Amino acid sequence: MPSNHEKVGTHKPEWLKVKLHNDPRYADVAAIVRRHDLHTICSSGRCPNISECWSRGTATFMIGGDTCTRACRFCATKSSAHPAPLDPNEPIKIARSVQLMGLRHAVITSVDRDDLPDGGAEHWAQTVRAIRELNPETTIELLIPDFSGDTSLLDTVLAADADIVGHNLETVRRLTPTVRDRRASYDTSLGVLRHIAAYGQAHGEPNLAKSAIMVGLGETRDEVLQTLDDLAAAGVRRMTLGQYLQPTPHHYPVAEYIHPDRFAEYKTAAEERGIIHTESGPLVRSSYMADRLVPKARRPLASLTPDKERRQP
Repeated sequence: MPSNHEKVGTHKPEWLKVKLHNDPRYADVAAIVRRHDLHTICSSGRCPNISECWSRGTATFMIGGDTCTRACRFCATKSSAHPAPLDPNEPIKIARSVQLMGLRHAVITSVDRDDLPDGGAEHWAQTVRAIRELNPETTIELLIPDFSGDTSLLDTVLAADADIVGHNLETVRRLTPTVRDRRASYDTSLGVLRHIAAYGQAHGEPNLAKSAIMVGLGETRDEVLQTLDDLAAAGVRRMTLGQYLQPTPHHYPVAEYIHPDRFAEYKTAAEERGIIHTESGPLVRSSYMADRLVPKARRPLASLTPDKERRQP
């Protein structure tokens, strides 16, 4: 077994093999997603954990459509400068689906909508409010775009009162211009996280801000540690670190597969810097096992088995 200081090459190693789950709940969740015309990052992002998470009755919803105005080289989501208009019924669709699935913790993300005057901020706020109205005991986590760093738009989303608000830094400073869309920047993302953290501090939620980075893109260990320093200084107290997996041959290539020992080292380093809730591992994603990082459940753990739609209003 290679040490945690060695590259392991570009052939996918044993620890990245995903166990398939044939639980009937997977089909139940898939049916709800299909029936309500929902977009999930689980499917559009080709997440390796989709079988496991959907078998557990959990999913991350993607609002704002399935087409992004940005074209990051690591992401499999469709891209266009002119996506379809927002669905005004989407907030209630999401809220009802959270209810149908019996979720204790709902994760919401979105495509970037640079084509809209507010970047979709009000749509975000409406979605949170709709979930809260139908599911008052469900905790809500958001993974938001950068809204071009506009703090007034961030405040529109923050005022909806989610329990965790995340924005992904994605990679180290040096690789950001290569890996992410040209409209995304390392400093803009840090500014977004700093604003989320400050908002949380002002409203009694000191651990509100969450972020994530991928490794295996060609970054060095020192660059990752510097990124952890930057995130901690911005006020981030929750984060995930995971292995980058190339979604198709046309996307950014994997530079290396990082050994689990290195992920354990990064977890320790993050926690030493004050990022007290850190998930770090080869298959960890922004929303994978997200409920582990929930500050406080709004209700006791309930069955995650979908309720066969009999609770639909």
